[in-house]
Parts: sequence; C-alpha cells; structure tokens
Amino acid sequence: MRRVLRVAKREYLATVRTKGFIIGLVVAPVLFGGSALAMVLFRNQVDTRDKVIAVVDRSGLVVAAVQEAAEARNAAVVYDEETGEKVRPALVIEVVSANREDPDAQRLELSERIRRRELHAFVEIGAGLLHPREDTTAQIGYYAKSAALDDYRSWIEQPINGRLRQLRLAETGVDPADHDDMFDWLGAAPMGLVEVDPETGEIGGPRRTSEAEALIAPLAMPMLMFMLIMFGAVPLLNAVMEEKSQRIAEVVLGSAKPFEFMLGKVLGGLAVSLTAATVYVLGGVYAIRNAGLSEFIPYHVLPWFFVYTLLATVMLGAVYAAFGSMCNDPSEAQSLMLPAMLPVMIPMFIMVPVLREPESTFATAMSLVPFFTPRLMLIRQTALESLPVWQPWLGLLGMAAFALLAVWAGGRIFRVAILMQGTPPKLGNMMRWAVKG
Repeated sequence: MRRVLRVAKREYLATVRTKGFIIGLVVAPVLFGGSALAMVLFRNQVDTRDKVIAVVDRSGLVVAAVQEAAEARNAAVVYDEETGEKVRPALVIEVVSANREDPDAQRLELSERIRRRELHAFVEIGAGLLHPREDTTAQIGYYAKSAALDDYRSWIEQPINGRLRQLRLAETGVDPADHDDMFDWLGAAPMGLVEVDPETGEIGGPRRTSEAEALIAPLAMPMLMFMLIMFGAVPLLNAVMEEKSQRIAEVVLGSAKPFEFMLGKVLGGLAVSLTAATVYVLGGVYAIRNAGLSEFIPYHVLPWFFVYTLLATVMLGAVYAAFGSMCNDPSEAQSLMLPAMLPVMIPMFIMVPVLREPESTFATAMSLVPFFTPRLMLIRQTALESLPVWQPWLGLLGMAAFALLAVWAGGRIFRVAILMQGTPPKLGNMMRWAVKG
C-alpha cells in the first residue's frame, strides 16, 4: 500500500504543481460558462441602425396597425430614458403597394433591396387574412436573410393579429372599445411548493421561481463534474502512454507491481479531481451566499456530488489508464480517445431530456447505467424534491460494483500491456488480457 501511495503522491504533485493546472482551474469555468457570460457581457452590444421593413398588405386591413405599433415601440425602447442615448434600433415601416399582376416580380425586387441593404426585411400579408379558415391566401410571409432567427418576425405578429381580432369582433357587432380587457393575457406564474416552517410550524407564503433557478442548479453540478473528470481521469490515457513510450514505466515497475502502479496513478487522478471539486464547491457556495441566494444552494445533494465524483474518477481513471498502457505513441492514443470519451459525452447529449422529464422511465433507466449515473442521477436529485430513495442508492451500488470491476479488469490489462512494445491497441487483445490476465 505504501508503494501505491507513493505513486499517487507523485502523480498528484506532478499535476497540481504545474502552472497549467492552476490556469486550468481558473479558466475552465470561464470556458464552460462562456456562452452565458458572453450573453451577460454583450447583452447591450446591439446594432442600433434603423431597421426598414417593407409591408405589402394585400388585404388592406392591418398595415396601419403595424405602423402604429412600430411608432409606440420606437417611443418606448429606442432611447435610454436617463442618458437619452440610442440603445435599440428604430423600426421604420415602409408601405409598398401590392403588385397584383406579377407578385413574384415584386418579391424579387424587394429581395434585391434586402441584398443591397436598403431593407432589413419585407412582410407580405395575404388577401384573405380576416377569415383564414375560408381563404387559402390567408398567410403572413416574413422575408429576410435570416428570417427564422429574426426577432422582428415574432414582433410583427402581435399588431397584425391584434388588429384582426378587433375586426372580427366588429363583424359580430361587438365594439372592442367597450371591452378593453378582452385581449388581456395572463400567464401562469411559476411558483414553488408551499412548505411548513419547521421552527414555528407556520405555513410559508408562496415563492415565485424562475427558469434560471430551474436550470442552473441541475445543470451546473453535472457540468462541474464533467470538468473534474477532465481534470483527474481523462489525462491518465496520455500520461500512461508517455511513460510507457519513454520507458519510465519500466523503471517504476522495478519497485512496484503493475497493479500498484496503475492504482497509484488512478488515486493520484482522484486526488486532483477532489482538490478541484473542493475549490469549486467552496468558492461557489461562498459566492452564492454573499449574493444573498443561499436558498438556491442544493445542500442535500453536495455529499452525493462528492461521492459520485470519487467513484466516477476511479471508474473512468482505471479505464483510461488501461487504454493508455496499450498505446505506443500519441497517434494510437488519439485513435482511442473518441471511444474512451463516449461514456463521458453521452450524458451531455441527454441531460436536457432527463431534466425535462426526471421521473420518466427513460430518465430512470439511463441514470442507473453506471457510466451515466454520476451526472444523470445528480440532475434528477437536484430537479426533484422526492426522488425514490432506492434509486440513488441502487445507482451508487452499481457504480461501486462497476468501479471495482474496472479497477480489476484495468489492472489485468495494464499488467500485460504496459511492457508490450510495438503491439497496436486492439479490442480483442484488451478483452483477452482482461479475462486471462
């Protein structure tokens, strides 16, 4: 055991003493949260040039409503109330008479104007818009370079449909002016569950929740675990390959058994992961508490987070160390990197479906697969208040059993492959060495 700890200490210190580890510890969260950070930093960096939108109203019913809505929008959001600075583009509605003889030629002409940057977009409103169930020409066409992603496409639907509702009511003899609240829309407010205060026994008031609260906690911790695996387990593949190719492993094996050598490297990677986990968790809790958002910290999940991180690093570290022992050069290690990364990447692809339906059969089954348990079960435990107790414990038991199997099989592969020079990594060899040793 002393030799195992010596290898683990050497592996740990060789990693944490490097500038790369310190820099990675700081930069990794920025890289993984870069898109969210960029959205916050650059939310006010918008093109404030006026957007000219041409409107071809073949019905003759709604273009005036679009103009009025654009004027109201421009008065409300284009200029900052305090500084008077222009912070949003103004919408300029250009009314274009419909070419009823050759509508295709008119569409081409307007499209060319968009290409010449004279227009931002043009809207074509069908003639039968008032009664769409009776007329096949009832449609609204929004033409732009990136029409599907254009925010003004959804904006322009509001004044058009609002005016159509007014006209339909007028046809039935109802004056919309006498019923101002007819078009009022009330959304369903997201509210948290009501609880009883354990100290006073009083029923607490309802608390409004948000989309950010529902997403950040369940997704942040699995993403953090992904970073920790990248810190502690994944580098073992290249590290073992380099020591084998440089004959360092042969020197170490003069004083330690192959299994002790591999286990020491895995424990060293585990220490690296737990060091980073401690820094991130303590730093995150401190920052969130100082921001006055301590109620959003899932304290009940933190012990599970550390246990999952420990078992995941051991399990995957043994696999990567075994893979590395089969490689003779960086090109072979690169060829094995994709299959080696699949157990880490697959949970990333199914995190959102699991978060949306954490109690579904699919989410339950996938979270009980040992390679997927750490992050998927963590998502379900964070998203649900009453996950059945047997599920996380069964997942933990499966992880522990699979981690032992991975260490045992990885040790047998490592023992044979670490001293075999020139033999390319093959699945058949790996299976044979795992079984026969």
